[in-house]
Amino acid sequence: MASSSLLWLCSSNPLISPATLLKAHPRFPIRHRFRCSLVEPLMFENGKPHFPLLTSDPAFPTFLSPNSHFQNDINKHDTRLRIFSGTANPALAQEIACYMGLELGKIKIKRFADGEIYVQLQESVRGCDVFLVQPTCPPANENLMELLIMIDACRRASAKNITAVIPYFGYARADRKTQGRESIAAKLVANLITEAGANRVLACDLHSGQSMGYFDIPVDHVYGQPVILDYLASKTICSDDLVVVSPDVGGVARARAFAKKLSDAPLAIVDKRRHGHNVAEVMNLIGDVKGKVAVMVDDMIDTAGTIAKGAALLHQEGAREVYACSTHAVFSPPAIERLSSGLFQEVIITNTIPVSEQNYFPQLTVLSVANLLGETIWRVHDDCSVSSTFQ
Repeated sequence: MASSSLLWLCSSNPLISPATLLKAHPRFPIRHRFRCSLVEPLMFENGKPHFPLLTSDPAFPTFLSPNSHFQNDINKHDTRLRIFSGTANPALAQEIACYMGLELGKIKIKRFADGEIYVQLQESVRGCDVFLVQPTCPPANENLMELLIMIDACRRASAKNITAVIPYFGYARADRKTQGRESIAAKLVANLITEAGANRVLACDLHSGQSMGYFDIPVDHVYGQPVILDYLASKTICSDDLVVVSPDVGGVARARAFAKKLSDAPLAIVDKRRHGHNVAEVMNLIGDVKGKVAVMVDDMIDTAGTIAKGAALLHQEGAREVYACSTHAVFSPPAIERLSSGLFQEVIITNTIPVSEQNYFPQLTVLSVANLLGETIWRVHDDCSVSSTFQ
């Protein structure tokens, strides 16, 4: 039997020497005991040898034929991109997946009786480019811990790259020391995400640009401004009547960039003095808003104290209408009462943070950043530029 197989191999491939087969190590099967002599010198390109792919040619033994079932499985799941959602904003994650033409990955997340979080991936991510969509919005500590455990689960499942997609980055306001003996929590959170195993962070409208420097991994920072600008462009507001207002001095750069893209509208600044956390007092207004449509721009609305007092000042100075535009709607009490009190013609936000049904009011408009984040994910996955398009 062995001799017939040997003769068959030698007849089907004249390059195989029978003596070579018989002199090979006896503990290996015959099919592994052959060596081909060189017909022509090897030509290496760029210093790397070329290995031709084996085909299902009848001249080769059947054990060299590709496994058709294995090939079908590979072709069926040829994409190496996976998107998983935490429990903080599953609606946004689903919109992102729909835009990209993908399905959300299967993941099991539950809380034990004592409050501990359990995460298990329900599908393989070995060698995949994984994106985890999880804003660290209220409850911030719960959602942050869930993100860290998700990252750890992907790392232990041998994911090739793990990108934390954080539409809203909690603790971003604790980015510096304003008084003695304070912590810089933004840096601490950045360290936690890095040490958990994330390879990259995709964030939207960070509270301050220096927060990107807190990470020791690449950070792709996109802005929600294009989404809000497209919406404002669809409204019938004369560009000569517009004025962009920064609710505080710290947001002047953001408001200036917004005004430049909004037909280079003039800029006004509200000067405020803060006496404590979440407590603001408006002092005066820098700029002219009389008879104009004022568009107040900020990165987030928390208790709405700053933006509500600013709107009241704008009305006192003669503004015809006041619009509030913000990327992140934290909406801590009593934000809804302040925003729905009649000071604003419209409050325009995005869905980086989910808005509960009881927090809706007539003046509220919620825009989706799913297309923005979905396109950014594609570009990151394909190693394309992000900043040249979205910043």
